[in-house]
Amino acid sequence: MIDVIVAGGGPTGMMLAGELRLHGVRVLVLEKEAEPTRQVRSLGLHVRSIEVLDQRGLLERFLAHGQQYALDSYPHNFAGIHKPWPGLDTAHPYILGIPQPTTDRLLSERAAEAGAEIRRDCELVGLSQDADGVTAELADGTRLRSRYLVGCDGGRSTVRKLLGVGFPGEPAKVEWLLGEMEVTAPPETVAAVVAEVRTTNKDFGVGPSGDGLYRAVVPAEGVAEDRAVPPTLEEFKRRLRVFAGTDFGVHAPRWLSRFGDATRLAERFRSGRVLLAGDAAHVHPPLGGQGLNLGIQDAFNLGWKLAAEVDGWAPEGLLESYHTERHPVAAAVLDNTRAQAELLSTEPGPQAVRRVVSELMDFEEVNRYLIEKVTAIGVRYDFGEGHELLGTRMRDIGLKRGRLYGLMRGGRGLLLDPTGRLSVAGWADRVDHAADVSEELDVPAVLLRPDGHVAWVGEDQRDLLGQLPTWFGAPLKTAVPVTGRPS
Repeated sequence: MIDVIVAGGGPTGMMLAGELRLHGVRVLVLEKEAEPTRQVRSLGLHVRSIEVLDQRGLLERFLAHGQQYALDSYPHNFAGIHKPWPGLDTAHPYILGIPQPTTDRLLSERAAEAGAEIRRDCELVGLSQDADGVTAELADGTRLRSRYLVGCDGGRSTVRKLLGVGFPGEPAKVEWLLGEMEVTAPPETVAAVVAEVRTTNKDFGVGPSGDGLYRAVVPAEGVAEDRAVPPTLEEFKRRLRVFAGTDFGVHAPRWLSRFGDATRLAERFRSGRVLLAGDAAHVHPPLGGQGLNLGIQDAFNLGWKLAAEVDGWAPEGLLESYHTERHPVAAAVLDNTRAQAELLSTEPGPQAVRRVVSELMDFEEVNRYLIEKVTAIGVRYDFGEGHELLGTRMRDIGLKRGRLYGLMRGGRGLLLDPTGRLSVAGWADRVDHAADVSEELDVPAVLLRPDGHVAWVGEDQRDLLGQLPTWFGAPLKTAVPVTGRPS
């Protein structure tokens, strides 16, 4: 039996597969498309996703294929309102510009290197579950058996529909056409026309995307009955002429697609042995570029918890905490994209609110609050009452012997103990102990979950022993370290 089937080979699915393989979980990724997509829907990674990659030792390979944009070198954008970036508490104060196909490829390579099995041109069409596992049926009639299954299969998720999980929200009211193509107009003409159009239409854009191509986005005439059917080049030209008075001589498209502003959130992210992540669990307008980042962060939260369940040491409620933690985060993203969409309206009412919000963003606290939402570094999980760090993600900090994130690449828990007096004996197979000091840490010691969120702060060994089982299960009867489950 397979441990986990991941339905969907996009960034969420591949991130999850790589996370599971860190713990020796046997993973099969099923992707219905025969070849990786060439569509560039996402253009970059936000701060928290960059931190996630750093925590797993993946950042250098991403930096080699992307472009860093320092936060202090350009204004940030909330609903088209441009303000200076506030100071953010991170060791990575930049946005990483990297096209989605490259992100997909790098995460796929990581999953394969870690030992995940990836099957393309394999479409899941049915599933059932019982007390012992899940049966997945493929389009060719093949039946596969796994202990768990995770639907990472996008906004039109087959897994979610088969489960019967509700997906309440608002249908698309507006649609855009998106594509990459060649243009005959001179670059300076394109830039000038686009700048003029964007003074009144923030959701219009045409700009170079590399390899002699231009990426274009323009509002559609209406909402298509089936957005899976791509627009024609002629339709694209017509809409460009409506907004810009020219079609820029667009031709030879590499790809064309549609997307809308539908906003929906799955009622639950878990149903028995089947879970949902990424767009299968939530869809929203692309404002702020949060969609791909949200999916990667879902996978980062879920991976170690599902591995713990497979390994048999997960404490009660750990896997369920994936829903209780990530559902509110997704709901908050839906709310901020809804708000941004309203502020982009050209109607007098929303424009009045827009002016007020712009004035409020001149206050440092308001500006930081909004941008921490978009970059996800403001996420704090509810771990109950306690220290102000509890539930927050720990930023990378310098230690006497290196950096914090360098100690987290194995996906294990970590006790960072400047006191040198504490112990995780009994949990050494799940939690590392670093008796190291840092000028950037102003608390005695912290216990970090594998996803870098602070689970405990203190210096009392008895208090620590009371918290370790909450996240890492019962201690081993012997204190002999265990390296992990066999693959």
